[in-house]
Amino acid sequence: MKIDTVIKWFMPREERFHTLLERDTQNLRRAARLFEEIANAPTLDERRVKTVQLKAIEHDGDQLTRQIFEALNSTFITPLDREDIRSLAKDLDDILDYLESVAQSLILFDLDEVTEGMSQFARILVGMTEEIDKATGLVWDLSNQKQIHESIVRISELENQGDALYATVIAHLFKSASRESIEILKWKEVYDGLEEACDACKDYTHALGNVVIKNA
Repeated sequence: MKIDTVIKWFMPREERFHTLLERDTQNLRRAARLFEEIANAPTLDERRVKTVQLKAIEHDGDQLTRQIFEALNSTFITPLDREDIRSLAKDLDDILDYLESVAQSLILFDLDEVTEGMSQFARILVGMTEEIDKATGLVWDLSNQKQIHESIVRISELENQGDALYATVIAHLFKSASRESIEILKWKEVYDGLEEACDACKDYTHALGNVVIKNA
């Protein structure tokens, strides 16, 4: 084996991880935007079609997660802490899973209503995933610490909005005299999943913050 081949094997393959995580965060942004369309779809049939599309995006996300884990297993030295990269990939996968699960719940429960609460959650999640995509693209050059911190703060603000929104919609849901008990439970599961998606976005910033702190 040539010496330059040996050296390349030991060197961190930053470009590969950079590319994979970039594709992963952009895939998540597409998913959030598509979920916003699902949330505002005027008919159940339209929701069904778009949910199939979201499932395909979720599958792409699974493939990217697998590729990142395989790259971790085959790279001797990584450009960032190995566990931090693993956490970033896992959290991205979790966010996407929550979005897809909520969309599937809407179909399984035959929920065709466009509620203001769900529309607001969708807008919040689009904002959070945009910040995630922006901050992750900056993390490879830690002279961007200020901008990364700004994105982390913005995601935290949006997560707080999500918490407040969840409390409001759940209170309104259980006070509604026009809804049957089973319908209330169906919508509660939807809103629970949306809040968990917001929480998963916040979890992602913890992993991102660890990267910044360790490499400052």
